[in-house]
Amino acid sequence: MSDMPASALLGMLVPKLPYLLKTAFLNAFSMSPNSSKWDLKTELIIALLRSELSKVPPPTITEQQNNTTKIPEVKGPMWVSKVTMSAPPEDDIRQKLLQAIDDMKTGNEQYTIPSLNPVEGEWHGHRADAAKDTPEPAGLSEADKYARMMKEAGSDAVVLYFHGGAYYLMDAASQRPFTARYAQMLPGGGGRTFAVRYRLAPQHAFPAALLDALVAYLSLLYPPPGAYHAPVPAERIVLAGDSAGGNLALVLMQTLLQWRRSGASSSLMWHGKEVDVPLPGAMTLASPWTDLTRSLPSQSANQRYDYLPGAEWRGSVYPPCPAWPVDPPRAHLYAEASMLLHPLGSPCVPGAVWKDCPPTLFMVGEEMMADESKVVAARMVGQGVSVGWMQFEAMPHCFGLVMEDCEAARVMREGWKEWVKRALEKGDQLENQGQFFAAKSCAAKRVDVGRLAEVLNDEKVLELMKEAQEQLIAEGEKDEKKVQKTPVV
Repeated sequence: MSDMPASALLGMLVPKLPYLLKTAFLNAFSMSPNSSKWDLKTELIIALLRSELSKVPPPTITEQQNNTTKIPEVKGPMWVSKVTMSAPPEDDIRQKLLQAIDDMKTGNEQYTIPSLNPVEGEWHGHRADAAKDTPEPAGLSEADKYARMMKEAGSDAVVLYFHGGAYYLMDAASQRPFTARYAQMLPGGGGRTFAVRYRLAPQHAFPAALLDALVAYLSLLYPPPGAYHAPVPAERIVLAGDSAGGNLALVLMQTLLQWRRSGASSSLMWHGKEVDVPLPGAMTLASPWTDLTRSLPSQSANQRYDYLPGAEWRGSVYPPCPAWPVDPPRAHLYAEASMLLHPLGSPCVPGAVWKDCPPTLFMVGEEMMADESKVVAARMVGQGVSVGWMQFEAMPHCFGLVMEDCEAARVMREGWKEWVKRALEKGDQLENQGQFFAAKSCAAKRVDVGRLAEVLNDEKVLELMKEAQEQLIAEGEKDEKKVQKTPVV
């Protein structure tokens, strides 16, 4: 909200003043359900987010995309260099992705074959001589901005970052202050973040975003024509993402692991050369969305601490618009319902194999998506992966982004900085570490990461996900019957 014009912010807040005043009153007198765990600022932020995200009727998908993909002006202590990574002339990367999807099928999963496109993105880095509102220097080319950024980068490490937004909202530019801070916190004096502008659903269904992520990753390893950067060693790349971006980081990793398992796909043709595809050095995930069906118990059990709409908010609730419903119709905004239990759709499904995955850090709240992170983290530990776990009591989804000034967000950032430093130094030798941080004080206690999901064994997870998938398929069949009768606005 910091980049929102004052008039727009005022226009949004004025109609909500009675609601916000009531929220403040209840918190001040310890009468709200969460007043013992939330301060007034947290209570107001979450109340505001809830009211915006649960409007009835909701804005159309087109309206939401228009509102959340606007590119803000560059200002403050950051460098931003925009670039387009050219797609290879060979189709190898796409064909190997499609082969991986097919090899991991367990039934009659269906998906839309995407085109192989150039991938836009932004390099983000820390700019030391800039105050909060300092504009970017005038007259510099994007290549010049990158060169200036690199003069301030003391580290060769790179964060490959995927933004959140349920796969249909937001943009690579949406979280510039956050991603520039990631770059600043890299060990060795700060480095770079490459934020990917992947294709959005519903216009571009699974696996378009995953193909874009693969192109971005290969572009870091082997710069295509027109790129500004030198090759980045794989062991110096940290995959990162929040929410749907966390899903994208996980399924990118799962694809790379599948290529290694298949043997024949461990190399590919890339801009005229046959290249190996090594694994990155580490992966960090903030509130990752690992279950596209949203079926695990925390979806309802932790709703009191979150601002997300409930799992019942599916594609069918949104008014018709040019972007939605698609033709032919589907129930899920991002993927065909048959793909929701595929390891490259929902990486918490029991079929996902994590052996040989690099060290991975989870940073979550006591949120609606907590269980699905617990399932993946515990399964990784069981398969020999080094896992870090940071969970914050009573904190909502992606609290580090929406409440970046709170104590929990500060502790999370410091934990990220220290964990990444150790992960890049020690690699697979990094020990597992789980911590649960108390509300307000952030006092930490240790937890056993391998036992996070004891009550959610593979059979139970699969049962719940299948039930939700079947419900979505039934909804999709209803939508298919009515879509021709519904006017588009």
